[in-house]
Amino acid sequence: MQNSNELSAINVSAWTDKYFSNTRTLIEHFGDTKVTYAFFLRRPVLCATRLATEWIQAQAASRGFSVTIETTHNEGDWVGAGEPLFYLSGSFALLVELETLILQKLGSACVAAYNAYEMCQTLPSVAFLAMDARHCAGTQMAEMMAYGASVGSKVAQRTLGAVGFIGNATDATAHFFGREKGLGTVPHALIGYAGSTLKAAEMFHTCFPDENIPILADYFGREITDTLEVCNAYSDLAHDGKIGVRLDTHGGRFLEGLDTQESYNVLGRHAPEALRDYRTEAELHDLIGTGVSAAAIWHMRETLDHAGFPKVRIIASSGFTPQKCCSMAYAKAPIDVIGTGSFLPEKWSETNATADIIAYGGTPMVKVGREFLLKKSR
Repeated sequence: MQNSNELSAINVSAWTDKYFSNTRTLIEHFGDTKVTYAFFLRRPVLCATRLATEWIQAQAASRGFSVTIETTHNEGDWVGAGEPLFYLSGSFALLVELETLILQKLGSACVAAYNAYEMCQTLPSVAFLAMDARHCAGTQMAEMMAYGASVGSKVAQRTLGAVGFIGNATDATAHFFGREKGLGTVPHALIGYAGSTLKAAEMFHTCFPDENIPILADYFGREITDTLEVCNAYSDLAHDGKIGVRLDTHGGRFLEGLDTQESYNVLGRHAPEALRDYRTEAELHDLIGTGVSAAAIWHMRETLDHAGFPKVRIIASSGFTPQKCCSMAYAKAPIDVIGTGSFLPEKWSETNATADIIAYGGTPMVKVGREFLLKKSR
């Protein structure tokens, strides 16, 4: 959440659309009136309006005017396309310049909540870690994405018993997930610095002896070899379930030991039904293609189990969209944790929230075609 210093530093007039500033000048000249806005999206979402409404309230308090916010849904509720998320009433002259910034804080959070829920629904037994921060366009977007993920996750946990999102990658937004600090493994840069996957694990264990050891196994293209080397070096921790291997193999190659035919063979042993139905090209890639496929995950699990390390957890990352999660569900991929930034929508235009005034001076009025936004009698 933004603090009071950040709020006071915002020059609303400089950051709003110019026609809103022009409108304020006109209203102040010809006379103010009370208006009511309806805020909505053009696609189904989950209600994640708290950042927007708290920002409105903070702006009103800091500028010394009052507003009325009438929410139409509880946080986490499903909201249909075109359904108002909330109504905002107050002085036209004082509200008009806020519209641009309100909309910026609304749509993306609601879509992120929807997509996060969809992923948790598809893989309810898998834990998710929100690693979207570095894909965001600034800290405000990172806050909205973490908030949205937490809303969608809580709905899945409450209604489906899903594990959901257990945390995220940054300290600043960890509070959305009930944590004090962010979670994560190690970056590829550390593996390069250490010179080997095992040396990186040794460095991590030296500095964080009470933490579980994370293995990032793809730097040298030896996911299987390097993972087993670390597990053998720290076999007691591996047997206690205190080691996790993160698979992040990029889409330009197969995980060590796999090719197309062997990927088919792996799934044939563990999830043959995943390939019996018709699959799109994208689904086939997720199942038996390059990168972090279902076959790659099964191959790692199979190898670890045969080596006597059944408690070593598998953390999967790299391109986990809701659609890729569906492919993993088809294959019953043995994933313990998914690290994802992919609940960010593929079509950013889908996050566009908008608003219309639906009443002037207490008289209902809205532009033709938007009558569905008018308040319905109760």
